[in-house]
Order: sequence, then structure tokens, then C-alpha cells
Amino acid sequence: MQTIDLATTPLRDLNAMLQAQTDNTNQTSWEIVNPKGAHALAVGLDAPIEVTVKGSTGYYCAGMNKQATVRVTGSAGPGVAENMMSGTVIVEGDASQYAGATGRGGLLVVKGNASSRCGISMKGIDIVVHGSIGHMSGFMAQRGNIVVLGDAGDALGDSLYETRIFVRGTVKSLGADCVEKEMRPEHIEILRDLLERAGADASPEEFRRYGSARKLYNFNIDHAGEY
Repeated sequence: MQTIDLATTPLRDLNAMLQAQTDNTNQTSWEIVNPKGAHALAVGLDAPIEVTVKGSTGYYCAGMNKQATVRVTGSAGPGVAENMMSGTVIVEGDASQYAGATGRGGLLVVKGNASSRCGISMKGIDIVVHGSIGHMSGFMAQRGNIVVLGDAGDALGDSLYETRIFVRGTVKSLGADCVEKEMRPEHIEILRDLLERAGADASPEEFRRYGSARKLYNFNIDHAGEY
């Protein structure tokens, strides 16, 4: 394992080293110590490497991730795994606003809670939050799955497209065009797989599913009051 100390190595140099790794790299395990809330840590990775950050991070940790597994042993600031393409990002603590925003693929796991706008405008990423999520989560979410073992705040799934949202706890309120939907056998299997991959101790039968009512896909004067 390669250990990099951010107390002595500039962040720009660290990211350059990580971004230089390829599919054929022999240096597959990295440990980052003394992150001290650094922003844009381990961004733009594109190799099957494992990066463990020993501590908490600032804005946009693991943004634009491809292939890599990034584990944060503390908490993460706004925009963790933003625009993620593939791979896995695991936050052992809490995540701030817009976790997984615009993500197109891969799996984001938050072992604690996620703040507001979790999964905003997501486009294929899967997000599993072991705790609760804040208001406006799933806003304009297009594809993928959001799984919440705790509760969800106000305006869940506002202006949702085809993302599925599974919540085990309570939902404070639903956003425009978001409705509760039937949990069919195929959804149970999707959820079972996501819970297993995220190391979540929960039964899929305990969750409710939410999705788009599809009234806002095209402007309709009869639905003007719902926009």
C-alpha cells in the first residue's frame, strides 16, 4: 500500500499521482492521511484502484470517479461523488449537500446521514444511505436508484423522472409529481441487490417505493399549478 501524507504532499501532486494510474497499474492500494477537510480530493480517477482517506474531506471528494473504489473513513463535504461514472465511493460518516449529484453510474454508499439534495439530477448512479436524507433529495433525478434506510425530508423526488426511490422510514413530504408506487417483485430484487452491495442490514420488504407520476414530462395547462 502506498501511503501519502497530505501534511507534506501538496493535494495537486497527490491527485496527479492517482490520475496517472492505469488499468495495468501494480500500485492498486493507496492510503491518504491527514486530509484535514481538503477539497477535490481523489477526483477524476480512472483505474481499478482502492483509495482510503483516513479522515474527513471537503467539497467534491471522488468527483468524476471511474472504476476506482474510494473510501472516506470520516465524513464528506458537499458534492461527494459528483458526476461519478462508475466504481464505488463509501463514506463511513455523514455526507453534506448534493451527494452523488449528476452521477451517471457506480455506487455511492453513505453509512451515516446525507444532507439536502442528495442525488439531485442523477443520471444512473445508485445511492444507498444507511441513515436519513434531507430536503429536495432526488430533485430532477433521471435514472438510477436512491435507497434510504432512515427517513426522508421535505419535497422528496421533486420533478422526478425515472429514478426509483426506496425509503424504509418516514417521508416528510413528496415533491411535485412524485408519488408512492407499488413494490413489485422486480423492485424487491433490485433493492435486495443494492442493500447487499452496500452492506446494509435491512430487508427489502420493509421499504416503500416512490417514483414519477409522469404528469410533468410535457407542459400541460391542466397541470400548471403543479410546476
